[in-house]
Amino acid sequence: MTQPTAPAPVLSTGAGAVARAERSAALDAWLSKVYADAGGGTDGVALVAVGGLGRRECAPRSDLDLVLLHSGEPGAEATADALGTRMWYQIWDAKFALDHSTRSPEQALVLAREDLKVALGLLDARLIAGDATLLAGLHTAAVAQWRREARHLLPVLRELTQARWSAHGELAFLLEGDVKESRGGLRDVGVLRGIGFAGVADGPRPAVRGAHRTLLDVRDALHAVRGRRVDRLLAQDRDEVAELLDLGDRDEVLRRIAEAARTIAYASDDAWRAVERWSSPGMRGHAERRPLARDVVEQHGEVVLARAAVTPRPDPTLPLRVAAAAARAELPIAHATLEWLGGFAAPMPQPWPAPARDALLTLLGSGPSMISIWEACDRYGLVVNWLPEWARVRSLPQHSPVHLFTVDRHLVETARHAAKLSRDVDRPDLLVLCGLLHDVGKGLPGDHSTVGAPIAADIASRLGLPDADVALVEKVVRLHLLLPDTATRRDLSDPRTIGTVAAAVGDASTLAVLHALARADAAATGPGAWSDWKGRLIAELVRHVERALDTGVVAPPPSPAAALPKPEKLPSVRIETDVVSVTAQDRRGLLAAVAGCLSLHRLDVVTADTVSTGGLARMVCAVQPRYGGEVDREALGSELRRAVLGELPVAERLAARERSARHRSAVPPRVVWQPASAATAATVLELRASDTPGLLFRVARALEDVGADVRSARISTLGGEVVDAFYLAGELSDDDRARVQDAVLQAATPA
Repeated sequence: MTQPTAPAPVLSTGAGAVARAERSAALDAWLSKVYADAGGGTDGVALVAVGGLGRRECAPRSDLDLVLLHSGEPGAEATADALGTRMWYQIWDAKFALDHSTRSPEQALVLAREDLKVALGLLDARLIAGDATLLAGLHTAAVAQWRREARHLLPVLRELTQARWSAHGELAFLLEGDVKESRGGLRDVGVLRGIGFAGVADGPRPAVRGAHRTLLDVRDALHAVRGRRVDRLLAQDRDEVAELLDLGDRDEVLRRIAEAARTIAYASDDAWRAVERWSSPGMRGHAERRPLARDVVEQHGEVVLARAAVTPRPDPTLPLRVAAAAARAELPIAHATLEWLGGFAAPMPQPWPAPARDALLTLLGSGPSMISIWEACDRYGLVVNWLPEWARVRSLPQHSPVHLFTVDRHLVETARHAAKLSRDVDRPDLLVLCGLLHDVGKGLPGDHSTVGAPIAADIASRLGLPDADVALVEKVVRLHLLLPDTATRRDLSDPRTIGTVAAAVGDASTLAVLHALARADAAATGPGAWSDWKGRLIAELVRHVERALDTGVVAPPPSPAAALPKPEKLPSVRIETDVVSVTAQDRRGLLAAVAGCLSLHRLDVVTADTVSTGGLARMVCAVQPRYGGEVDREALGSELRRAVLGELPVAERLAARERSARHRSAVPPRVVWQPASAATAATVLELRASDTPGLLFRVARALEDVGADVRSARISTLGGEVVDAFYLAGELSDDDRARVQDAVLQAATPA
């Protein structure tokens, strides 16, 4: 192996344009020395950088992408191969990751026709050392070939881009996104440059270049923090990345990434629409203008302004009317139209004129097409002109991994899903508006439902809604978590549960809006926020509350456990699709044994109802597989019988699994005692903790060890967090509460 003759450079680990320029300069100088020491000359051979080094965008741990270019004359390839061998070993010995090749210009052009990565790389090729004329000729030919064959290459590039987006998701809304490969990431800026080189659309605009620098800075900091090449920002690294970038806190990192990614993603959509127009003969040249609405027409598949609408003092309602017409027609708004509206739109009068209010509600009720229209309007400052509060929630990160989207995108997605439920309510207009506003209090101190309600009411008032509608919006935003929280955390067989919800809701119309909003909210949150069982619990709660509102009588059904028949043989186990029922001789530790056995079989308990009479314990647990799939009913039934008889070493087996599990949260568990009015003849203890294997088993055992009688339990899991509500029979004294709380917290704290 050839030892390096040129000392390897010590690269800066800083972030920012200056640090990247320093790294590129250091690598250029070192590689030029390596090239010269290996015998490289200035005629007929050249060392060329592509990729990040070619663009002078090197992160601290970036790979080196190098091409050794030779003339292609007889004997040139063998000479270049020998030169390359001497160089590559020196680079490897210096511990740099290297992607290298040796080619003539003709070979490079042939390969560029077959490999889009090679074709795009040649567009950014830059000379490190050697024959500048050789590279100049190749670059000119590569650009000409790219433009000449763009009609065939760009559709392939689009297909690959969409596949990459599907695989890596949308960077703007991911809590742990890949800043290079995700939609809106660094790779898309390279695609935009490629489209620009083809002459189909403009190259990256200033806003895109600024967003590009933001993501490069984040990647620089990420390499420095992790000490290796990595492009995915994990939650554990955000604080250090924020400190290196002098951004204040981890949320600001995500917010900057989201803003940058949205800018790049929007530019990508705009560029691909230009490609579509360019590649479709029917969309080139003059096109007729088809009216869509007052002052709004369609041209070349995009929404533009009618000529009469372009005036020195445009109608303040015009942007909203354009957005509503575009969403209804399922067409994008032209870039030039958005620029003009953003630059000349007048402030909205207070209260809003009826056409503006109608246009907003039409936009929100337009379904999936509304998302891209809203995003486009937001990019050009129109949304903040309509709703100044939007600036605070734009790109605001969520703190629960169950959320797929930032706060603002979640609000728009909720409105979209709410529009699909418009036939379930008698005020679909207020349903979609509440969908847009329900989390507007996030990011402010306090409970976001309580904080957001007056903000939503103020917005509704500015829109010009009647006082009764403003009051309904305020109530729905304030109570938007009432149904899901009650259904998953409270005993639905307790009359006080139904009575409390009925009193809070007040009427059937509000109940219907809350029910629809709960479903839309969950759908917009992500798959982890909803399950069939949760849907059935909420629907059951709504039925009981509807009956109470209609008749004035609170008559919830009996506990499922109380309805179990007495079996002929004990213990009795019945396993259905998502319900496990156990009847056995009553003994201390029975609930813990059942919960532990279910955990061993990877079954999460959603609810647990227990009844003990005459020495007999009946228990009904609603369950769902933690990782999906089918349950081995025979094995589960056998082990449940052994568990309730005390013959199964549940604690030992769970302890072994717990030792192998990773406990990620450093936040300690918390116990919250609900007021006496929350239950009938019971005290409600809420445990808020990280979800860990066997948690319900440990807590149930702790409760039984201190003599607490668990009447029922409601288990609510959201991402990696749980809120478990235990109904403890009778009223507990302060001393008893302290003793129970200590036992529960100890059981919930991972060893």
